[in-house]
Amino acid sequence: MSTFKAPKGTYDLLPPESATYLAVREAFSAPLRDSGYGYVETPGFENVELFARGVGESTDIVTKEMYAFETKGGDRLALRPEGTASVLRAALEASLHKQGNLPVKLWYSGSYYRYERPQKGRYRHFSQVGAEAIGAEDPALDAELIILADQAYRSLGLRNFRILLNSLGDQECRPVYRSALQDFLRGLDLDEDTLRRADINPLRVLDDKRPQVREQLAGAPLLRDYLCDACKRYHEEVRELITAAGVVFEDDPRLVRGLDYYTRTTFEFVHDGLGSQSAVGGGGRYDGLSEMIGGPSLPSVGWALGVDRTVLALEAEGIAPDLPATTSVFAVPLGEEARRVLFAKVTELRKNGVAADFAYGGKGLKAAMKAANRSGARYTLVLGERDLAEGVVQLKDMESGEQTPIGVNEVVAELESRLA
Repeated sequence: MSTFKAPKGTYDLLPPESATYLAVREAFSAPLRDSGYGYVETPGFENVELFARGVGESTDIVTKEMYAFETKGGDRLALRPEGTASVLRAALEASLHKQGNLPVKLWYSGSYYRYERPQKGRYRHFSQVGAEAIGAEDPALDAELIILADQAYRSLGLRNFRILLNSLGDQECRPVYRSALQDFLRGLDLDEDTLRRADINPLRVLDDKRPQVREQLAGAPLLRDYLCDACKRYHEEVRELITAAGVVFEDDPRLVRGLDYYTRTTFEFVHDGLGSQSAVGGGGRYDGLSEMIGGPSLPSVGWALGVDRTVLALEAEGIAPDLPATTSVFAVPLGEEARRVLFAKVTELRKNGVAADFAYGGKGLKAAMKAANRSGARYTLVLGERDLAEGVVQLKDMESGEQTPIGVNEVVAELESRLA
């Protein structure tokens, strides 16, 4: 047995469970690909300052959870704790915003890293699929992304999730609310760290999950009461568009996101079957992030959906995704000449788009048929010396048990016909 194990707070994806993760990623990305979003992939690590500026120096992500290190050349890098800042950096570096077709619509899939206390649904290495629409201020874009995420979750069969929606205002109205919230927080019985956070970014305190803090926040002022007319109109149009699309949501005036760059529209997808780690995805508008990381003004909106927690949500609802068979045909050769003939047929089947596997290792008939059963193949090809002499292959239907001799040269066409 190996003396090495996966690091604490991480996990390995292995068959057959890994097929569910692939199905979730496909469900998340399919509606994006159909809506004009192109795929982007960024490095697994970036300059520390990218996240310090974009995510926010006062956030737990930057102060406590980010894996930061110094290279031999003296560069300060960090494993990416989230995707938006990296994707926006890549778009700016490639000048995608200058190509005359705004918004730039991108989607991505990958692993992210945060040093957290490991628990079910909260890992130090986790997987997300995300989408960003960069360079346009339009309520229809916000609505589009919420609708596409709702569509993705429902395509998996999920029903017991809720969409929470709020507006965080903009540079005009949020400072007024920030001041009112700070005045309120200074009157509470809070520890020094929380009071320090209230001075730097009081909205972060509203995201505090500790019961003793949440009880005191019951009477906190609500941002919706401080929204300027422009933000009110914007938020109302988002609400109208997603309502017209038949998407059900809940207004949550206390909803804030754990990242500093959000403005106006913010939303979260939660599943009530997951306990304390109920958020399965979320996002919002981040109109000032481009300037924060040294770019031009590029109002943008996006989301990230958690693959790990979505798998847990499927388990909570007892949903098994409809997964395609990994193997449709399994070939069992008996003897060296049969091995050469069947291997050639398996290769031909694969070239014709049929998922086929082979009894490797010189297994006997009994062991090879057990392997065929475990593969989940619909059909098994068995070829022995007598069959070779007669120019046929035995084709066995693994569901009915019926076995039929088929001409060696007819095998591929016959299987394509049966599997069509």
